[in-house]
Amino acid sequence: MTETIRFTKMHGAGNDYIYVNTMAFPLEKPEELAIKWSAPHTGIGSDGLVLIGASEVADFSMRIFNADGSEALMCGNATRCIGKYVYDNGLTDKKQITLETLSGIKEIALAVRDGAVAEVTVDMGVPAVGETALEVEAGGTRYTGTVVSTGNPHLVIFTDEDIHAIDLPRVGPLLEHHPLFPDRTNVEFVRVEGPNKLRMRVWERGSGTTMACGTGACATAVAGVVNNKNGRKVAVEMDGGTLAIHWDEDSGKLFMTGAAVTVFEGGINV
Repeated sequence: MTETIRFTKMHGAGNDYIYVNTMAFPLEKPEELAIKWSAPHTGIGSDGLVLIGASEVADFSMRIFNADGSEALMCGNATRCIGKYVYDNGLTDKKQITLETLSGIKEIALAVRDGAVAEVTVDMGVPAVGETALEVEAGGTRYTGTVVSTGNPHLVIFTDEDIHAIDLPRVGPLLEHHPLFPDRTNVEFVRVEGPNKLRMRVWERGSGTTMACGTGACATAVAGVVNNKNGRKVAVEMDGGTLAIHWDEDSGKLFMTGAAVTVFEGGINV
């Protein structure tokens, strides 16, 4: 006997996920469904699966599974999309929302225009900066990167090369699975384009090359500050769009602002 699960496809700066309201449609074995549904030709096609649920400590909860079935701690773009989802679908009328994640409770501020969420700002909390000049050898090339955690682990590598010439499918997996990172890592290659503009491409842990990464944009902004590349307010441009990042000096918190877009809705059998 099959059951039809309603889903919504959404993206934040091109980082696209499948969203399911598990309060209405509980899911078993989401790890397997993330792999199956994320497939571009035989499934829905996405960077992963996001479950929206109830919470005893926040307004809602989030679980996120990458395209390879692994569970992520946090996703900035998905957090913004959840803010839009719960408001636009009438699950809340609040414009300040809290979201329980595996990286703690995140605060979301919604900018509503004409009855729908147009832009979302997420309080990403205080980043943890590790080594600022870590040398890593991969595929015969030595890279120097900055280690930053913004809910997920990141290795941020600044380069003067053409950002489009970087062979992410080749070098990304080598750095993601490097022995220095036993839990794997996300990898960002970044070029400074202006005083407060960065161009970034990302290899996401568990998903591969993606159009954007919210926690990665935040990590990139932090790495830029500690390496004197940019100020505390910076635009991070990715393949799928641009996010505004503010690393507040007084509180130490990161604030990420950007759009969240509903692509389409549908039903899929399980």
